[in-house]
Amino acid sequence: MRPAWPYRLLAIASLRPQGFRRFCQAPSNWVSETSARNTEPYPSNRTAPGSPHKPARPKVENNRAIIPWHDIYALHPSSPGSPIFHPVGTHILQKLQAFLRAQYPSHGFKEVISPIIYKKSLWDISGHWDNYKDDMFAVTGRGAQGGFAPERQIGEEEEYGLKPMNCPGHCLLFKSQRRSYKDLPIRYADFSPLHRNELSGTLTGLTRLRRFHQDDGHIFCHHTQIEQEVRRTLTFVERVYETFGLGDYKFRLGTKPEHYIGNLQDWDRAESRLRGALEESRREYTVEPGGGAFYGPKIDIILTDADGKDHQTATIQLDFQLPAQFELEFDAPEKSVLPDSDSEKTGTVRMQPQRPVLIHRAIFGSLERFMSLLAESYKGRWPFWMSPRQLTILTVGKGEAIDSRTKDIARQLASPDYRPAEAQALHSRHFMVDYDSSDRSLAKKIVDARKKGYSFYAIFGGRDLEKPLEKQTLNITLCSHPKPQVVQKVIGDVSQSQQTAFSNETKNGTSNGGDIGAALSVRQCQELLSRLDAQFL
Repeated sequence: MRPAWPYRLLAIASLRPQGFRRFCQAPSNWVSETSARNTEPYPSNRTAPGSPHKPARPKVENNRAIIPWHDIYALHPSSPGSPIFHPVGTHILQKLQAFLRAQYPSHGFKEVISPIIYKKSLWDISGHWDNYKDDMFAVTGRGAQGGFAPERQIGEEEEYGLKPMNCPGHCLLFKSQRRSYKDLPIRYADFSPLHRNELSGTLTGLTRLRRFHQDDGHIFCHHTQIEQEVRRTLTFVERVYETFGLGDYKFRLGTKPEHYIGNLQDWDRAESRLRGALEESRREYTVEPGGGAFYGPKIDIILTDADGKDHQTATIQLDFQLPAQFELEFDAPEKSVLPDSDSEKTGTVRMQPQRPVLIHRAIFGSLERFMSLLAESYKGRWPFWMSPRQLTILTVGKGEAIDSRTKDIARQLASPDYRPAEAQALHSRHFMVDYDSSDRSLAKKIVDARKKGYSFYAIFGGRDLEKPLEKQTLNITLCSHPKPQVVQKVIGDVSQSQQTAFSNETKNGTSNGGDIGAALSVRQCQELLSRLDAQFL
């Protein structure tokens, strides 16, 4: 294989002095230059004025400085607090959903789809109309006089409400069939959009919206299964957050608020169960008096942004009230504990209706908020598997032959499993691969690739046309990633030879993402992209 350095020297040689300085900067150009100038890469040991014993907090890019640079979403006055996602933002949002969908089978969740609008009478049953009406959007229907059919539904003229949460719909779903204790626990998951009428002054970027998506989940279980389900959910949260590299989060227990439904005995019982689950798992937590939902206490997982502001993401809420409001039942033995198999076989167990317990849970919480906090956590350097811009091929030289070969390579890398004569498999691999065959210099193309935040860029020139496509090699370089050293190891494994990989180390022994790469064949590039995607890197 040809060493990777010739094109890199060509790129550096063609840079003007000011361009050379920009080329040598840190690999992330996602943030504005003003934000970059005001950013300290390492915590400072200096003390802030007036605080002799407390070090000054390092200035870190926040999501408002990063996200607009990504071209992720747009907001318009015609729909305040409701983001319009560009393809880039849509890709990230769908990756988050796909990630959780891949986890659901092993955690026993089945995805459902529920309406976004219900009659006021349903919200009266759930208690939302009395306790949450100010945060809901009321909707007026066609009314009895505007119907097309002679027969008109009873109550058609009443007010409707856009759903702020999924729990009433999932209660209807549970009630739609006769249930047995053998069916429990039943776990539903739902990604449908939610609407909350937040005050205009509280709307902030993607962290507080009026329309958003939530990875809503509801667990209907027997009261003897509460602790087990809460522990399973806490483990689920920790496993997911570890995958995303979010280790610095807090647990907060919210107790009975001023306005609530149900009786004090049920509330005390629910709070005791959640507190016991936290203490049994030996997790540190704080208590927020009055911080629970109107139907039950909750455990919130809190992430802190660069400005020091706390944001609730995941949540676990224990609810004895909504099952009673909706009169939910399942058939179970007369005894409060589940029967043993011998008594059931002899037919000595008498069945009677019992009330399930409802556990509300979310892992990400608002997907838009979670995306915003991830952008800040990664400083714009998205992991490859969820990056909206994974690879771009930069051409050197001009000509139809170069453009045609570049398109062929990009097509092979983007869809390794593509079969032109048949429908594509549901789980076919697909990567976000672009190419730049413009007339600009290679140096400017590299700067543009870094500015847009591509995970990798590859260089292809006229001399590479001498080889057939199946023996083609690409000089591929890591451009942006939160864990460059991990990616460097994967590149070394794929290249199968440390002589074909290159990495220039800085004085402190760490590698700049833009200095990690290798000369790889098209097949090796496909393997590299597949490994990074499969390992959530």
